[in-house]
Amino acid sequence: MPETLPPAVDLFDVERLQLTEEEEPRLSPSDEAARDRVWEKAVQANPALFDGPVVACAGLEHTDSHVLRLSWVRVTYRHYALRRVPGATALPSLFVNVLQPTDDGRVLVARMSSSTAAPGRWQLPGGSVEPPQAGEGLVESDLAGQAARELLEELGLDASSEVLRLWAVTRGENGSVGLTYRAPLLSEPAVRAAFAAAAAAERAQGREPELDEIALVSSPQELEYLAGPHADYLGPLVRRFTDQLER
Repeated sequence: MPETLPPAVDLFDVERLQLTEEEEPRLSPSDEAARDRVWEKAVQANPALFDGPVVACAGLEHTDSHVLRLSWVRVTYRHYALRRVPGATALPSLFVNVLQPTDDGRVLVARMSSSTAAPGRWQLPGGSVEPPQAGEGLVESDLAGQAARELLEELGLDASSEVLRLWAVTRGENGSVGLTYRAPLLSEPAVRAAFAAAAAAERAQGREPELDEIALVSSPQELEYLAGPHADYLGPLVRRFTDQLER
């Protein structure tokens, strides 16, 4: 059984995933039209939103103590506009993120920039899971590869997918499921230098970095000093990291 942690976050200790693709549920014409209206209004408010392909979670089930069966569905970002349609049901989102520890016992957290869908939110580096090519299945090495890519794009840290270890699975707001991979230890100077270089490279291309600030914390209590909203999984994952250090 998962460990349930406030605020309404389930945390699973997982070593392996079983991945199964399912078909996207059909919508009624009225729900489809309402979804599109909500999406178009959101795009008007934030033109940076893009209706790209993503993976949603259709189900999550433990098969034994360390194996989790995860059913997934191909959708686009527009699908999540259903959350704002009364009476409609949106599938939970599926994302990967990376716990990047430093050699002095701290873990990196990052703040989303103002141009993103969650401006000012503190979280782990990561992003939505992208689907494989049509006719191909999603395998666990793909997920680790996507986590490694997010780490490189957002922080400039080049870790191969082979060194990332599936460390935890969370289920939180809207049932959203996060696959957390743990990266090897790095020094604080190495982390900060890589982030500064990645941010400078983005700005040189005329783009705003997805993350605008990083911090290193050694306990859940230190998160309280970070102004702004926090991803619901952040406190539980930092607590799990620090608890393991104390064992």
